[in-house]
Amino acid sequence: MYRLVVAEKPSVAKLIASVLNANERRDGFFIGNGHIVTWCAGHLVELAPPDAYDKNFAKWRYSDLPIIPAVWKYIPVKGKEKQLKTVTDLMNRPDVECVINACDAGREGENIMRNIYCYAGCTKKMLRFWVSSVEESAIKAGLDNLRDGAEYDSLYKAASCRERADWIVGYAVTRLISILYGTTLTAGRVQSPTLAMLVSREADITGFVKEPFYTPAIDTGEITASGNRTKEMREAEAIRAACDGKNAAVQSVERQKKSESPPKLYDLTALQRDANRLLGFTAQQTLTYAQSLYEKAVLSYPRVDSKYLASDMRGTAAKLADWLQSNSPFAGGMPFTPDIDRLIDDSRVTDHHAIIPTAGIMKADLSALPSGERDIVNLVTVRLLCASAEPHTYEATTAAFDCCGHIFTAKGKTIVTDGWKAIDAAYKASLKSKPETEGDEDEPAMPELSKGRTFYSVAAMVKEGATTPPKHFTEDTLLSSMENAGNAEAFQDSERKGLGTPATRAAIIEKLVKINLVERRKKNIMTSDKGKNLVAVLPDALTSPLLTSEWEHRLSLVQKGELSESEFMAGIAEFITAIVTEYSAPKPEFAGLFASKTDAETLGVCPRCGMPVREASKGFFCDSRTCGFKLWKDSKFWTAKKKPLTAPIVAALLKDGRVSLKGLRSERTDKEYNATVSLDYTNRQYVRFKMEFGSHRG
Repeated sequence: MYRLVVAEKPSVAKLIASVLNANERRDGFFIGNGHIVTWCAGHLVELAPPDAYDKNFAKWRYSDLPIIPAVWKYIPVKGKEKQLKTVTDLMNRPDVECVINACDAGREGENIMRNIYCYAGCTKKMLRFWVSSVEESAIKAGLDNLRDGAEYDSLYKAASCRERADWIVGYAVTRLISILYGTTLTAGRVQSPTLAMLVSREADITGFVKEPFYTPAIDTGEITASGNRTKEMREAEAIRAACDGKNAAVQSVERQKKSESPPKLYDLTALQRDANRLLGFTAQQTLTYAQSLYEKAVLSYPRVDSKYLASDMRGTAAKLADWLQSNSPFAGGMPFTPDIDRLIDDSRVTDHHAIIPTAGIMKADLSALPSGERDIVNLVTVRLLCASAEPHTYEATTAAFDCCGHIFTAKGKTIVTDGWKAIDAAYKASLKSKPETEGDEDEPAMPELSKGRTFYSVAAMVKEGATTPPKHFTEDTLLSSMENAGNAEAFQDSERKGLGTPATRAAIIEKLVKINLVERRKKNIMTSDKGKNLVAVLPDALTSPLLTSEWEHRLSLVQKGELSESEFMAGIAEFITAIVTEYSAPKPEFAGLFASKTDAETLGVCPRCGMPVREASKGFFCDSRTCGFKLWKDSKFWTAKKKPLTAPIVAALLKDGRVSLKGLRSERTDKEYNATVSLDYTNRQYVRFKMEFGSHRG
């Protein structure tokens, strides 16, 4: 008899199989030593679309909303049918006595495995493998401490509720606003308030009115001191005239010993923010690199929201810090005794501890890693060194000067102990693009001053400045705002606050970019006109971060067993029904906000459904939302032949099904040739093109 181990990714399955000595490779799994090890490759099944419940739901009609299935259906994820069959067949093999869930330890990993388990109709006993690292020692410990899968039933219930609630609200609101405003628009519980934050920031920037200000100042020859800022140039100029060439006396000198504590270890959001600010990575790139490093047993599990370690990690962390001191290029010449106790807090570690290197880093050839992964490894190792290093201490000095009855102040700092900032500075010095100076790091050292000291014939001046508008969001600052959105008003006992989770925020940003609601301009993220218009017509409840806070609060109750699935889903049904009922007609003031498709000239009729086909910025599209016929301008077929897809070409294809073209270019030889291109639209997902050649091919 065999025990079946199901991992989330092939790379993790391979590591587990190696530890179990299940070394015989088959198609889609490993087998040996009483174990079969296979993998999911992420989600293998997903919630079925509305028309799987009723074919009439293929049409978007207000009268059908909201769509709330009585019994939920799951379908295979396209392109993953083969591996799904492999996993389900293995689950139902007569010689498999139990199933071990080795998917990632968290809500989403639990959901991936349980959905497949239910889809397969499997009833065999399930055990849970729960680790934060896939290095060999952690895998062995996890296999030695398998838990009854039933202990995680409530975690799956919470995951299932979240998935189904997002399906109900996403489909209902997307169809509702699309029907009301005559064009396809998308909305979601996390996506919409995130977009609203971006729109609000853009409005603040656009509406900002710059206000000049003036600051009188004196230069003593050793230090420059500033007076009070004023909006009146005449007032500042009068102070300058009164003080220029006069004597200034030190009125007071205040010195304070200050200490700046080391930063905490990384959770995923903090890692994504620093990687964006320091390395220019998108949040999704950072997650992809960190996940790959986890699967290579170099980093611990990345989808975490804790910045601390559990007490059982104390020994491992100490060994890592000692090794990194000797082997990291950023710690050379800065010996210190790592303070590991500062990193430990069992009460602040839930499913997983903070992101740190694993012991595997001591054996890994980091130079062989792709550059992006190597950059993330450096960032995480530097953070562990900084977090366990000594505090940064300095003396902050504030001096006040009296000149002709006017008070001027100057601030400076004197470093006492570099501490963790020496490591941080060594790392930042290695970067090609130097980050902006933060906080008071550029404050000058203060000369030796004492009360009563007089500076003679000081030079007075007026510094001109102006108020500055808020800055556009970057992924760094957007992630921070998502993490903290609505926290002041959120449920105080909600375990997860803000918008989304560390694991989902990157995907939300990518989706907003993909569907053209926002765009990246260098490091900035800015809303499109479509995004601004969408926020204007969305129900207020969908643009508030409090909705997510309330959901997460209730999901935490489901996970604790204090709220049933049926009670949670009943609340979702009540919420979405109220929105559909309230928004039964477009808001009059926004009725013309979205350009009608009829504004574009009809190029012909859709060969599938007979509806008009019109040109848009990125292609040519059928008016029917349910048809799906589209011709992309940047499709590989046309770009490879260096022939733009134009409206006349599309009109000919729609009329005759074919068009004769000159000046097509060969990818191989770059020579021109002529051909007849015909349209194949029989596949419901894609439109294909075929070429026919005459006797005189160029």
